[in-house]
Amino acid sequence: MTDKEKLEKIKEEKAKEYDASQIQVLEGLEAVRKRPGMYIGSTSSQGLHHLVWEIIDNGIDEALAGFCDEINVTVEKDNSITVQDNGRGIPVDIQKKTGRPALETVYTVLHAGGKFGGGGYKVSGGLHGVGASVVNALSTELNVQVKREGDTNVYGIDFELGKVKNPMKVIGQCQEHEHGTRVHFCPDPDIFKETTVYDIKVLTTRIRELAFLNKGLKITIEDKRPETPTREEFHYAGGIKHYVEYLNKGKKVLFDDPIYVEGEQRNITVEVALQYTDDFHSNLLTFTNNIHTYEGGTHESGFKTALTRVINDYARKAGILKENDDNLSGEDVREGLTAVVSIKHPDPQFEGQTKTKLGNSDARAVTDKMFSETFSKFMLENPSVAKRIVEKGMLAAKARVAAKRAREVTRKKNGLEISNLPGKLADNTSKDPEISELFIVEGDSAGGSAKQGRSRLTQAILPIRGKILNVEKASLDRILANEEIRSLFTALGTGFGQDFDVEKANYHKLIIMTDADVDGAHIRTLLLTLFYRFMKPMIEKGYVYIAQPPLYQVRQGKMIRYIDSDEELKEVLGSLQPSPKPVVQRYKGLGEMDAEQLWETTMDPEKRRLLRVNLSDAEEANSVFEMLMGDQVGPRRQFIEDNATFVNNLDV
Repeated sequence: MTDKEKLEKIKEEKAKEYDASQIQVLEGLEAVRKRPGMYIGSTSSQGLHHLVWEIIDNGIDEALAGFCDEINVTVEKDNSITVQDNGRGIPVDIQKKTGRPALETVYTVLHAGGKFGGGGYKVSGGLHGVGASVVNALSTELNVQVKREGDTNVYGIDFELGKVKNPMKVIGQCQEHEHGTRVHFCPDPDIFKETTVYDIKVLTTRIRELAFLNKGLKITIEDKRPETPTREEFHYAGGIKHYVEYLNKGKKVLFDDPIYVEGEQRNITVEVALQYTDDFHSNLLTFTNNIHTYEGGTHESGFKTALTRVINDYARKAGILKENDDNLSGEDVREGLTAVVSIKHPDPQFEGQTKTKLGNSDARAVTDKMFSETFSKFMLENPSVAKRIVEKGMLAAKARVAAKRAREVTRKKNGLEISNLPGKLADNTSKDPEISELFIVEGDSAGGSAKQGRSRLTQAILPIRGKILNVEKASLDRILANEEIRSLFTALGTGFGQDFDVEKANYHKLIIMTDADVDGAHIRTLLLTLFYRFMKPMIEKGYVYIAQPPLYQVRQGKMIRYIDSDEELKEVLGSLQPSPKPVVQRYKGLGEMDAEQLWETTMDPEKRRLLRVNLSDAEEANSVFEMLMGDQVGPRRQFIEDNATFVNNLDV
């Protein structure tokens, strides 16, 4: 028997094993509609999209088990969702504990699925039965069609608000070799009151990520809505190796082909791909069973430890680091690094506030061993590349020492001395960070108005002059030498770099307030680049905001209105009586507003509008910042040309 025939036989036997007996029932479904946030995080747009992830995950789990190589996701014209995979198909025979078809049980009983007994799946991304039943409970209608290999029947079942509407029955015929599951559902607007409209950008980004993380799996996303018709297909034979190439698109790399490591030990599969660029910052993404572990965890620790040890060992043996030289630190060897660490664990244990930090101790040891063995071999076999990696780390070490000196100078300054720096701080009187706000204001004129008009109890003002340093192109020591940036970090109280501690933040609202023109947009982008690169926890905590000052003031007699766009101005002017003639003032900058106007329009918590900056799409944000602020002119020019028409409605 050939290897291929053996593999097919094993798959056939496993397919037979996945039947109703493996659908384990733990508890009912009663609380889902009452408290949906407990099961999907929230009922906002994030929760709405979570429904799609739950159904896709079922197909991904079939792919991880070796029975699925294609998943198709469709946003229908009415904003409903269809997900179809070519896996084994959910079992349709009777589940003993419930006496009902397994297909019905999976969609009506919480904690019913093929993951709990250990026989259906070796590794899974989530909890199969939990996701299916929760999606059903939170949908006005849900329909499932199943094809089982060797069975010419197509089975169908219909649900309404989580309950069976039409019991499972044969709804058609198919070929014996056909297999898979098709799920169609409509989110319930009574649950998702904020919106039931799917964002194709959010869907596409996650689906692309899943395709990278599951090499060989083809995933398509199609939007059939007339306003946004699109279709994209993602299929990466190289998996996370191609992911690293995607993340480094447009960057100058130290070597062309990313290093790729794959291995398995103790039933834990480890994949690592990495490549160095000439950047000053690093980009490390870690995943466990396709779940993005934003807070890292044991697998990340294992990778970092191995990376630092292997590079230092090589540098010593090659004589690049001399006897009296200090070892390179982890921060040194990660400068310019882009890496993806993806592990598949049979029993992942998550911890941390958002449950996105891996806690399994065995993952640390396995990741360290699997990666260090292959990476050590690569360094020995590619001495020219290895030398470049070490030398980049040594340059980073020199910059680190210089930055440490700059930090020490900053620490020696008394907190009150910040007032002597350009952009002096007018602090608020409350020392409670939860109610304290720091406005970063463009220009001394606007800063003066803001200081006069503010609420002194809660609002601090830090004016900045001109455009701050572009940190995308600067080393750490140069960044800390910039007085505008130093004054900002001193005001925040968070520390900097390795010393950064978001829990020490003096303000839980950091509000960027710039002019509504091109220069203001540039300053805002420079500030956001700084926050993204060196203060990311502030964004992750939801502490960073963008103020929305009006573009116009319309005055007619005693009536005063503030207008945000040219379209709104046209509409308002068209609705006013001709007498007396309305006076229109265009605010070219914040400095043209007096203290009262600035308070009324932009600072009064009762009336103002703030945009919160979030990292729901960190990878794309990373790519955009690099493209806008980096050295590559071509992509930046193309972006400006493509988006020039939207500049009047600039948003983040």
